[in-house]
Amino acid sequence: MAQASEDSQRRQLRQASIVMGVAAVLWLGGLALGGRLGLSPRFAILLDLAAMAAFLWALVVFFKVWRARQNEG
Repeated sequence: MAQASEDSQRRQLRQASIVMGVAAVLWLGGLALGGRLGLSPRFAILLDLAAMAAFLWALVVFFKVWRARQNEG
């Protein structure tokens, strides 16, 4: 049973890491592209909010896995 829990935690950490990486690349790329194309500041705010939501979700996942590992021993 412990192995299944470890595999689940690894899967969650991998998924959160991928989400953080993709969010950072899309955020920075979108801001650079928006600046070059002269898009409105609303576009930048939308990208900022989407990136913050992705980072917050990943942070919550990291915290939950950390707490689960603390409780295991």
